[in-house]
Amino acid sequence: MDGEGELFLNAKEAVKLSVQDVISRLKTSLDKGLSSREAKRRLEVVGPNEIPEERVSPIIRFLRYFWGPIPWLIEAAAIISLVIQHWVDFYIIIALLLTNSIVGFWQEHKAENIIEYLKRKLSVTAKVLRDGRWIIIPARELVPGDIVRVRLGDIVPADIKLVGGEYLLVDESVLTGESLPVQKRVGDIAYSGSIVKRGEMTGVVVATGLKTFFGRTVELVEKAETVSKYQRLIVNIGNYLIIITLFLVSLMIVEEYFRGVDLLELLKFSLVLVVAAIPAALPAVLSITMAIGAYDLAKRQAIVRRLVAIEELSGVDTLCADKTGTLTKNKLTIGEPVPLGGYSVGEVVLYAALASREEDKDPIDLAVLEALKKYGLEEKYKGYRQIEFKPFDPVRKRTEALVESPMGERFRVAKGAPQVILKLTNADEELIRRIRITVDEYAEHGYRMIGVARTMGEGDEWVYVGLIPLYDPPREDARETIEHLKQMGVTVKMITGDHVSIAREIAKKLGIGSRIYLIDQLKEAKPEDAIKLVLRANGFAEVYPEDKYRIVELLQRAGRSVAMTGDGVNDAPALKKADVGIAVANATDAARSASDIVMLTPGISAIRDAFVEARKIFSRMYSYVVYRITETIRILFFITLAIMLLKLYPITPVMIILLALLNDLPIIAIAYDNVKIPRKPAKWDLKLVLTISTILGILGVFSSFLLLWISLSYLSLPVAMVQSFVFLKLAVAGHLTIFVTRTKGPFWTVKPGSWLLILAVITKAIATLIAWIGADLVYPLTPFFIALIWGYALAWFIIADMVKVFIYRKYETIGRIITKIHRAIQKPF
Repeated sequence: MDGEGELFLNAKEAVKLSVQDVISRLKTSLDKGLSSREAKRRLEVVGPNEIPEERVSPIIRFLRYFWGPIPWLIEAAAIISLVIQHWVDFYIIIALLLTNSIVGFWQEHKAENIIEYLKRKLSVTAKVLRDGRWIIIPARELVPGDIVRVRLGDIVPADIKLVGGEYLLVDESVLTGESLPVQKRVGDIAYSGSIVKRGEMTGVVVATGLKTFFGRTVELVEKAETVSKYQRLIVNIGNYLIIITLFLVSLMIVEEYFRGVDLLELLKFSLVLVVAAIPAALPAVLSITMAIGAYDLAKRQAIVRRLVAIEELSGVDTLCADKTGTLTKNKLTIGEPVPLGGYSVGEVVLYAALASREEDKDPIDLAVLEALKKYGLEEKYKGYRQIEFKPFDPVRKRTEALVESPMGERFRVAKGAPQVILKLTNADEELIRRIRITVDEYAEHGYRMIGVARTMGEGDEWVYVGLIPLYDPPREDARETIEHLKQMGVTVKMITGDHVSIAREIAKKLGIGSRIYLIDQLKEAKPEDAIKLVLRANGFAEVYPEDKYRIVELLQRAGRSVAMTGDGVNDAPALKKADVGIAVANATDAARSASDIVMLTPGISAIRDAFVEARKIFSRMYSYVVYRITETIRILFFITLAIMLLKLYPITPVMIILLALLNDLPIIAIAYDNVKIPRKPAKWDLKLVLTISTILGILGVFSSFLLLWISLSYLSLPVAMVQSFVFLKLAVAGHLTIFVTRTKGPFWTVKPGSWLLILAVITKAIATLIAWIGADLVYPLTPFFIALIWGYALAWFIIADMVKVFIYRKYETIGRIITKIHRAIQKPF
């Protein structure tokens, strides 16, 4: 196989060929698969099993930052400065344009790197036969000729010719739009990207990457285009600020034009003012904050598939958690088996082991096989041969195998839910009653039972062999974590397929509550009663995966924001329906693809960490939004009102540009800031945001006018020196505003992040140095006046912080007034 073409089979062609022809054509072996060396060689020839993404040149991406409404405004201001030969203005405006482009490009690059990291963490894996051993490898390393095994919940990793096993039920809806699953048998092709809904089969890879029938594999991580509540809020706030900015600047232009101001000078000043007032950095701060939060969560073993899910998780108030593996260890321990029908304890364990398969890594199978050692049955077990095996699936709720004894006798064995095994057998009333009593007794002590049966020969006459009690102990950290979530305002509801008595016992031990209901009670309730029941319940037992969707739907109809955990292919609808779907550790690829967040470590403590991190990110974004609105009001209203009322330009275009440059640098570091974690689910309250930011903004306008009056009337300073006063005051006060808006309590209650503090100090120092030296940018100030302005700004910083604390305590009354004012302003537009 020297050429790349010989390594691939067209899917249509592969359908027509027999299994043996495909094996021969691809020069592989059903017993040993490919050798590692040959697989490596083929990978070099055909390339990774993935669809190459179209990469945009970094130069092109950088140049894009010079194209758009905001860059056009800055470029127009630069051209006007060039025409009227204001060289200092021209150079500084160009510096602003370059700084915005470089910072934006860096933020985008950093966010993309984080997304790539998350993609690698969530790459699809495949079980492949290499060198005669079954191993797990990333699906991107598959090559034609590899022998793979797919089972319930797997995403088919490449186009494969099915060569062994009974059947597969495959969901191809993501590829064809066909809603009904398709049955596949030996000789059929399972297409890359389809999802296995039932069954287990072996196949040989016939095509990978671009050569697959549908041209691509399913990607588990993608940049979601979904617009979150936060993104809608940002857009609304941005639009609002743009409207206010354009309205005030338009009034100023009209008023100044009729006053005889040079049109080019007026236009340049107006453009620069618009650039400084419009929150151009909003999307950049949003993306980098989300991306850094996703990276921090990844370090805590929680992989975010949709960045907006971080913001949504911060507002979740109800967590519907799986019992097994999330609240419990998912490490089953076997109790003393209960033999029936004259069989011995050893026979119960042996037949259960024969109905298991180690390589599937099923927890029940592993627990049963481990019990062989305890009862000294390992050698006896090795004498049997498993001829056929049907793995567990959520519908049949049992495993089944055809085995051959050392004496050549063939018979079938099965294990599964006791009631399911009962349906196989012709048990009399006495045996049925005994099984139910035994199951209930063990369930009251937290044990789950599985039934074991066998046939006499290869016929269909099943005999109940016995029951095996299984116990899945609660995780050590579960009770403490649930208590912590309760303190955060999150209600935990336990969802389990186990017996209701087991569920109540575990819920009691974990402090979840005792109101555990059978799912049938919810199904039978009237719609209005069902909502009341789901709100009152601490959990539901004997739940099928499809029932989870109903639980989520009812909670959402009741106004709850819901996170749902899941791990199986049938959990996908509920994970999609939930506000935040969480795939727990060892979840199937199908569950991962339907979820928003994927946990890589078992247990609920990792989920708690995700809640904590999400609320931190929310707090950072909240403080930035308040700061951005406050700054726009503080600068825009002051400058335009001063020009219109006092006929005085309180600041020059160069100073405005310098302020924009100096203010944007420290705010980037808000993504790394320390924050106080909200004790309740975080919700966006636009009335509160507008109230606090408007009052702080107006306070800033008042303090600036007061300084203007002092410098003109009391100190009788020349206009150029007054402008330097205003520049330094706006620069220092602007950075101090960050430290006001980042907390709801006094500013000292939360220590600022190191980067935020360092950049704020550096930029304030630069502004102070510019005001002192002048350097043809501003009128130089003496150290006395610089100290005076610093003292003045610090005094108003304390006042603003006290006002902020008061507003948060009394905002309901104040907010109603502010909302009416904002509506009155917006009504003409």
